[in-house]
Amino acid sequence: MDYKDLANLIFPDVNEISYYEEKYPRRNLSDGAIVTRFAPSPTGFVHIGGLYQGLIARKLANQTGGVFFLRVEDTDQKREVEDGIIGIVNSLRDFGFEPDEGMVSEIEGKGNYGPYKQSQRKEIYQAYAKFLIEQGKAYPCFCSTEDVEEIRTKQENAKIRPGYYGVWAKCRNVTVEEAYQRIQNGEKYIIRFKSPGREDRKIKHHDVIKGNVDFPENDQDIVIIKADGLPTYHFAHAVDDHLMGTTHVIRGDEWLSSVPLHLQLFNELGFKAPKYAHIAPIMKNDNGNKRKLSKRKDPEAAVSYYAEEGIPSDAVKEYLLNIANSTFENWRRANPDKSMNDFELQLNKMSVSGALFDMVKLLDVSKIVISKMTAEEVYENSLEWAKKYDKELEELLQDKEYALKVFGIERGNKKPRKDISKWSDVKENISYMYDEEFEKDEAEYIYQVINDKESIEKILKLYIEKYYDENDDKQAWFDKIKELAGEMGYAKEVKEFKANPDMYKAHVGDVSTVLRIALTKRTNTPDMYEIMQVLGKGRIAKRFENAIR
Repeated sequence: MDYKDLANLIFPDVNEISYYEEKYPRRNLSDGAIVTRFAPSPTGFVHIGGLYQGLIARKLANQTGGVFFLRVEDTDQKREVEDGIIGIVNSLRDFGFEPDEGMVSEIEGKGNYGPYKQSQRKEIYQAYAKFLIEQGKAYPCFCSTEDVEEIRTKQENAKIRPGYYGVWAKCRNVTVEEAYQRIQNGEKYIIRFKSPGREDRKIKHHDVIKGNVDFPENDQDIVIIKADGLPTYHFAHAVDDHLMGTTHVIRGDEWLSSVPLHLQLFNELGFKAPKYAHIAPIMKNDNGNKRKLSKRKDPEAAVSYYAEEGIPSDAVKEYLLNIANSTFENWRRANPDKSMNDFELQLNKMSVSGALFDMVKLLDVSKIVISKMTAEEVYENSLEWAKKYDKELEELLQDKEYALKVFGIERGNKKPRKDISKWSDVKENISYMYDEEFEKDEAEYIYQVINDKESIEKILKLYIEKYYDENDDKQAWFDKIKELAGEMGYAKEVKEFKANPDMYKAHVGDVSTVLRIALTKRTNTPDMYEIMQVLGKGRIAKRFENAIR
């Protein structure tokens, strides 16, 4: 009796591995093309760190003419959540980097290298596990959970490195005959990899991001097929990345310590290993201490947070590219109108320590992204967000023609307005342009320099009765505000006031502030000329009357 007999007993009905090698041929891609994957587990919401990895994987595939695919690693089915896969699919779609291949729903995928859901690939893993058993590189293990726990307890008590290895690997040296008989007797078992490694030997590895790293060899006889017939992550990823032609594995650096095991699995299976690029985690400053963004503590850790807040997906991607390569910020400054797709990401320029997540910086990036949008784009995005999250804003935006005028203020010129950082800002930023909202606003009129009632009343009345003309262009409009300032004894130019501060109580800028406050109750607004053009003389006059009253 030999290993083949044992392998046939355990896996009597699986295909030879040659069947899968032919079914999934090597990809016909040009030299230098990179094949990457996003391979999450459907165990909860998509983390911003996962999206970060997915963005980098997508970018590398795009810029080299390669392939980016979505594989769902669902072999730990106890932790799977309902609609977990569609949540992943939708998150990628929302951020505009749909995969070239992979899962498109809970059960369906697209592409020639599927299934892209690991639980649907059971017989493939079993075929490769059978191959390892035939080679004497894997074996059935009959240890119960209690047996493994007992081994661990003994190791801990003796202060010995824990694990199933060497003399602690109780089933490693069970003979083929004994194993065969025990299986026929109905004993329960799992399949373990028989590691050829020794912990006292070192391996040298070049990580694309981390550079050269040394590790002890792996000597653990890990589980590769569990009692339910499904593989463990370690084994499944090796088989899948081989058959799917992955050239670069982009993943978090918590997996760095698994490299010796993974390289060993590829080697023992006879596969060429992909290149590994281990990304430092996104960190957060917590009272002066750096820590990983936490699913439990930080709402911004969940990708869904950005949709709920209304931060455009392009802004999030721009910010993540900023984190990924320090050269991106200078590139963007030099190429303000280019698509971020034109930026060439370089893995060897990624930080080896975790970048700090900075919400202020993200919102600054978002302001710039939104400032480049047309009024129509701002309207459509605001309305889409409002339909899900803010019924009052949705109601305000029902008059599209007027809303487009409001959003068109100070937009499309060389220095567009940058007052909106997210769609949840919109209502606060435009409410004063709607009379019913303006009238509900109980804020006081804070006029600043010119603050006596008589002067304010005179400015407002004179302006409407004598100086405002809807047909004036911007220069004529401002010239008339200067004339008004002069008529009331204020400096017509700010520089005149600065040269002779004792001659004047105020200047033209202070007169403009009175008009702005009476019109909006705000000291900071977009261009007042454009605001007046949208409101029209009748509504301006009514607001000035209210201010006087």
